[in-house]
Amino acid sequence: MMEHPGFFERAGPFTVAEIAAMLGGEIGGADPVAAASIELRDIKPLDEAVPGYLTFIDNRKYVPMLGQTRASAVLVAPQLVNRVPAGVVPIILKNPYRGFAQGLMAFYPGAGVPNSTASSAGEPAIHPTARIEEGARIEPGAVVGREAWIGRGTIVAAGAVIGYRVTVGRDCFIGPCASAVHALIGDRVILHAGVRIGQDGFGFAMGAQGHLKVPQIGRVIIQNDVEIGSNSTVDRGALKDTVIGEGTKIDNLVQIGHNVRIGRHCVIVAQVGVAGSSTLEDFVVLGGQCGISGHVTVGMGAQIAGATMVIEDVPAGAKLIGLPGQPIRDFLRERGAIKRLVKQLQDGGASEPDK
Repeated sequence: MMEHPGFFERAGPFTVAEIAAMLGGEIGGADPVAAASIELRDIKPLDEAVPGYLTFIDNRKYVPMLGQTRASAVLVAPQLVNRVPAGVVPIILKNPYRGFAQGLMAFYPGAGVPNSTASSAGEPAIHPTARIEEGARIEPGAVVGREAWIGRGTIVAAGAVIGYRVTVGRDCFIGPCASAVHALIGDRVILHAGVRIGQDGFGFAMGAQGHLKVPQIGRVIIQNDVEIGSNSTVDRGALKDTVIGEGTKIDNLVQIGHNVRIGRHCVIVAQVGVAGSSTLEDFVVLGGQCGISGHVTVGMGAQIAGATMVIEDVPAGAKLIGLPGQPIRDFLRERGAIKRLVKQLQDGGASEPDK
């Protein structure tokens, strides 16, 4: 199969001066006049940007990445300007994340509005440009959008929607009323009824002047042999892709946020929420109603008990329980100590004379 052409049309390029003017920023660095004419073709994360690209930083956790970035320019707050490496032009903003949102709107003007199938009114439910391999079955009421690709042996059930340029591999099942947009789906994947794949991630630049929507230009990548239960949702990435690794099994009513990376053969039970930019390494197990905070990593083979809240990185092989999550042995020791203390207080109270 040829390289995927992507889901969004890109504008630009723009010069550093044009970007700074759009965002209300100040050009810093050793020679702002020379820097003003540098062309920027796109926006990428700190660790992926190369010369000709714009990047941004709004979280001190990523300062080490800032020092290694190869971008031509970076949106940065005044307090971090001195951490910008030589050769990278700082565009100084009071709120770099809001500037990032505005920059994305400039480079990807069509990404701020949801678009499901890229079909026009009156066009057939199965778009004539869609490629459907022999042996695939599209049930009545399903919609297959423009330039979509459906593999041999795949069933797209009644009421399902396969969006613009989405690819679905072979021997998959896309359940009734499920939808997939901005997604690349492997072989033997099962999406049960009502699953939602590839909608906007929850990204807003918050502020007193209102909450500015951050366009989400990433994708969802679902590898082979994944199964996702009814009414679960997987948001597409903001800049990077959201990835569900090979063989992972996800129960009903699970929320996977944008930029999340889930490894191979993980098990995620019902009503779990995984916040944006978190990573689950291979063979992680999450019990029902777990919560995983954003920007944390859960190490390979870790097991998280039901209703546990994970707020920091988890070592490989760890077993956590509680709120916040802690090793099971520590949790049981604390529970035992509390029970003994309560019993002592109750026994002491019973022995006191009546007043």
